[in-house]
Amino acid sequence: MAEAADELSTPLGQNTAGRTRRVRLPFTAMQALAVLLGLVLVGFAGVALFNDNPLGGEPIARITLRNPPPAAADDKHAPAEPVVKSAAKAPAAAGDAKNDAKTVTIIDGSSGKRQDVVIGAGDPAEKTTDGDAPPLAMTGIDPRLLEKSRYGMIPAVADGLKPFTVYAAEADRAKAARMPVVAIVVAGLGVGAAKTTDAIMKLPPAVTLAFTPYGADPGKLAERARTQRHEILLQIPMEPFDYPDNDPGPQTLLTTLSSEQNLDRLYWHLSRLQGYAGIANFMGARFVATDPVMQPIVREAAKRGLSFFDDGSTPRSVTQSLSAGQSLPFAKADFAIDAVPTSAEIDRALVKLETIAKERGTAVGVASALPVSIERLGAWLKTLDSKGIMLVPLTTAMLKSKSG
Repeated sequence: MAEAADELSTPLGQNTAGRTRRVRLPFTAMQALAVLLGLVLVGFAGVALFNDNPLGGEPIARITLRNPPPAAADDKHAPAEPVVKSAAKAPAAAGDAKNDAKTVTIIDGSSGKRQDVVIGAGDPAEKTTDGDAPPLAMTGIDPRLLEKSRYGMIPAVADGLKPFTVYAAEADRAKAARMPVVAIVVAGLGVGAAKTTDAIMKLPPAVTLAFTPYGADPGKLAERARTQRHEILLQIPMEPFDYPDNDPGPQTLLTTLSSEQNLDRLYWHLSRLQGYAGIANFMGARFVATDPVMQPIVREAAKRGLSFFDDGSTPRSVTQSLSAGQSLPFAKADFAIDAVPTSAEIDRALVKLETIAKERGTAVGVASALPVSIERLGAWLKTLDSKGIMLVPLTTAMLKSKSG
């Protein structure tokens, strides 16, 4: 009956015998594509979030290093002559290895830090050893007076010797004790090779040269100064009153730091060059006037057999009394001769220095390495003998003042 009813309800002229029912999906093709794309994005996000790879996305180079096979230790029949020849060729082989060295830059994807790695340049352990070795090639450096710190080699006392006495410039101290003497310190050297070289070459050896720890290679310039028989000092950057608007530079000793922190910074400065007879303040009017922070520095200088030179930047400095308490060789500049850097004012300051030397027996002037200062100093120093005044290194003036 149901089949008969369907036939009766079918419109005339239409045959439904061959029709099939169409299956309809619950989503469209575009919806399926969108879901698939979403799954791919979720997968990438999961890898990025949960995969611990800080160098993700950075190019990676894989290098295979193969150690050469060890020589047979029990080869007793190897002739001695080839071994000698191989040893003779070792320097050449080392030179070839140096030429074949390649530098690869590794970039940390998380921090952006770059690190250069040399490949094929020999044994890294050998380089580390050489880098930590004291700069014994410097002229006249006594290796016994060096002590290793975490920053490099720093001065030390050994076998009854002190850097102050070993590195003091030669002078006729008996003659200096009988007549007025003048000591000149040219400071701020090491930054600016041209002006440093002018001071080294144009001024007589009795002029003491003070180097800052900065510059590309202060040690090389200091070595050149010592080769020309100049006595040298190391200037230690210290906090001025207007710090940080007036900043001496990296690793400055500060009144806000603990004594341990300041000593650690001091060691960094002490390691920058070698062969100095003492240290001096570089700026530092506030620091040298603050007793609690200066005490550890003066004690350390005395412990290491150095001297201390105060450039006279503040009348409130406590360095003289602290140095006396430690029996530390000490001198303080009477004034800066080129505070007004003109020829006329420098000449007036030098005449004033002569007067002080004749009245007190000792006078100390400090100057920068300005061309006008070097020129006026050079001319004035030639006239001292005729005036009955002796030019001496700073260490000689220190010893005369201490004995007087």
